[in-house]
Amino acid sequence: MKFTILSSMLATASASVALDTSGVFVHLFEWSHADVAAECENFLGPKGYNGVQVSPPNEHITGDTWWTRYQPVSYNITSRSGSESEFKDMVDRCTAVGVDVVADAVVNHMAAGSSGEGVAGTSYTNRQFPDYDQSDFHHTSNLDTNCDVSDYTNQQNVQECDLVGLPDLDTSSTKVHDRIAQYLNYMYAIGVKGFRIDAAKHQEAGQMNGYVKQLPEDAFVFGEVIEGGNEAVKPEMYEGVCFITEFDWAQDVAPNVVSEGKMQYLKTLGESWGLIDSDESVIFTDNHDTQRGNAPLTYKDGSTYYLLNLVMLAHNYGYPKVMSSYYFTDHDAGPPGATADESSCGDGSTWVCEHRWTGIANMVNWRKSAARGEGSIENWAQSDDGNGIAFSRSDSAFVAINRAGGDWSATLQTGLPEGTYCNVIKDDDVSSCETVTVDSDGTASITAPSMDAVAIHVGAKK
Repeated sequence: MKFTILSSMLATASASVALDTSGVFVHLFEWSHADVAAECENFLGPKGYNGVQVSPPNEHITGDTWWTRYQPVSYNITSRSGSESEFKDMVDRCTAVGVDVVADAVVNHMAAGSSGEGVAGTSYTNRQFPDYDQSDFHHTSNLDTNCDVSDYTNQQNVQECDLVGLPDLDTSSTKVHDRIAQYLNYMYAIGVKGFRIDAAKHQEAGQMNGYVKQLPEDAFVFGEVIEGGNEAVKPEMYEGVCFITEFDWAQDVAPNVVSEGKMQYLKTLGESWGLIDSDESVIFTDNHDTQRGNAPLTYKDGSTYYLLNLVMLAHNYGYPKVMSSYYFTDHDAGPPGATADESSCGDGSTWVCEHRWTGIANMVNWRKSAARGEGSIENWAQSDDGNGIAFSRSDSAFVAINRAGGDWSATLQTGLPEGTYCNVIKDDDVSSCETVTVDSDGTASITAPSMDAVAIHVGAKK
């Protein structure tokens, strides 16, 4: 599904970026700055996560729903997550333990409504904000109104009309480019290393590049570009401008995890499936939008969702982002009124904390080991029923994943040096972990439990 549409004017997304995209980052959705800082120090850093995506840090409209964060009032660093001083403290503390901060940047539009007030007390009226006036927005017959996004087969409609009534910034404007770049560069100066560009699909790629090219070359930028059937805007249009969210990854992979006998088909997973280039893609099992919409699997699906995460972390395609959620039944429900500490994680009523699930968390350092050398997939094996798959990543890591209703036992080629290794799916403490012994010929007797896995790597060798 790839085609070339780039010119020399566009920046190169594959240039060296601050984040090591062979690692893993996590989205701590709606966590406070103070809680993110503590999580970096107490868990993310020690477990090897190299990045954390935080919710939009700028001033937004008031209200309890999660989507208030996506209606900007100003670019002041004050939000439900905390103040600017708390934001700076979080960035400093996370960076100190090797976890780079990625900020969700809502720069396609501003808040809807004829008038209102932001969480920091900033007032606004229709298309009049501290950073912009009415002339800075797309409009049709007059400065007060604009068309609505209604036809996804029409690129102009998608990128110049208002998305669900949110005033659409005119991203062809140099003034708008400069103001967005000023905001992002301010966060970069604080120590933020990357940005998720919300609603990037609703900005023409070349116009979006007008502010992206003003950022430091090592800034990690990825755009939210959702693809759908016959739509006019394609993810490939953003190649060379930024990394791209590959929404099709979960949609394509999940059915092979859900249905019996289909894990074997993951052998060819990659660009041949029609996915964008691996070295420009950000992949995820679900995100804050899709888990409230069309995500094939979420935390509510238990073991199959867990296996989908293991596949994502084990395979060499893309830069994986782990979703960390809060429990919800109401689509619009905002975050629970509790800190995301050890006592509330996984309690069934507040924070899910999928990033702390043992198998997921310990696969982060597994992936770091796997990235040594070429990190290529080798020694592919599968069970007779097609429910179990196994492979090594060069000579540094090996995994066997079993989707079957019973255990899968086999002697498999691991590609690893002789020795005794921790099965990090269960425990990564080399002093007490469950072990797997690799013989001199690189083989090991493996038993992967039902709906679970066995994973070993050179970083957890006894």
